[in-house]
Amino acid sequence: MSAIPQERRIVTAIPGPKSQELQARRLGAVAGGVGSVLPVFAARANGGIIEDVDGNRLIDFGSGIAVTSVGSSAEAVVRRASAQLADFTHTCFMVTPYEGYVEVCEQLAELTPGDHAKKSALFNSGAEAVENAVKIARAYTKRQAVVVFDHGYHGRTNLTMGMTAKNMPYKNGFGPFAPEIYRVPVAYGYRWPTGEENAGAEASAQAIDMIVKQIGAENVAAIIIEPVLGEGGFIEPAKGFLPAISKFATDNGIVFVADEIQSGFCRTGQWFACEDENVVPDLITTAKGIAGGLPLAAVTGRAEMMDAPHSGGLGGTYGGNPVACAAALGAIETMKELDLNARAKRIEEVMKARLAAIQEKYDIVGDIRGRGAMIAIELVKSGTKDSNPEATGALAKACHAEGLLVLTCGTYGNVLRFLPPLVIGEDLLNEGMDIIEAAFARV
Repeated sequence: MSAIPQERRIVTAIPGPKSQELQARRLGAVAGGVGSVLPVFAARANGGIIEDVDGNRLIDFGSGIAVTSVGSSAEAVVRRASAQLADFTHTCFMVTPYEGYVEVCEQLAELTPGDHAKKSALFNSGAEAVENAVKIARAYTKRQAVVVFDHGYHGRTNLTMGMTAKNMPYKNGFGPFAPEIYRVPVAYGYRWPTGEENAGAEASAQAIDMIVKQIGAENVAAIIIEPVLGEGGFIEPAKGFLPAISKFATDNGIVFVADEIQSGFCRTGQWFACEDENVVPDLITTAKGIAGGLPLAAVTGRAEMMDAPHSGGLGGTYGGNPVACAAALGAIETMKELDLNARAKRIEEVMKARLAAIQEKYDIVGDIRGRGAMIAIELVKSGTKDSNPEATGALAKACHAEGLLVLTCGTYGNVLRFLPPLVIGEDLLNEGMDIIEAAFARV
């Protein structure tokens, strides 16, 4: 049984008095550069509910940005992490190793696409995984250039800021950035000038042409892409785009990296989003949903590539922390036992049907997209494709006031994204959709 009743409950204004007190303390102690979507302070969370310090219960359509896919206190995660806490919290895998790290790497080899020999290295965060994927690709190819895509997001470290497309809030004022990063077009179907049906072929041809002419394929170490672009607006590259880019990489000795940090681990209704078009990446980066809320990330890939860096060239004090590894094994156990891929597909079915009905009524819904429990709507000005960040912000605010946590994203700030925990009950899912529908009626 869930520790928290799986029902929405609003007992104060949102945020309530205790959250407001904590917010005042926060303003005195926490750096201003760290933002928050909703200044409601969590006390407990489980399943599809976040309970705040005032006793309000909010429906969670955010999952801590796609992290708590198995819920915020999944039984297997708590059980395994607690047992590990009692044994030891840390030795550093690079000093004295432990079985949990090896077991996570074995699971990653089994679960990730492709039947080639694979190895993994574990880190703390998505950005760290991406940086290390670049290091591995450079060590393997002896080349330097890195190719990324419009609307892509890869992290907040110096290298990954350079790889990220959006300036505000991720890059502004933080340069100079690492060199040898090149950006090419992505097949953004909804906004492709000649229509979605042409986007895959035309965008891949354009991207490849730019790589060949402007960089030289023989200089490219890695091509890195999110199979569903996350912060950029939950953009699914139009069909044919990913296979074409992957084939170009293979044909030219370039390491093809799938950044599955937001889209991995059942989020899209498959273990990994790149499986949708049978794309087998050379390297795959994971984090977020991997460990039920504990900080863990990985690079998994072809054994010969993973072995290219010299001994000691990969690592980090906390990378693959034993408690985080135990949590990951608990999260993977939960995903398998509850068949969370099937649950994600059911969430898509429910949400897309409800969103289509909203789109019928309101012409500011330009596009509904995404897969599994990674769904978004792009909001535009009536009768145009001009972005509508004002309506997006107003809708998010209206949902928050009613006790539904939703997030926004997109290069133009005009996308409402939905990332419910994969374990959310269907009643809560529908209640959340009711709130979204009512918010449209109001806004």
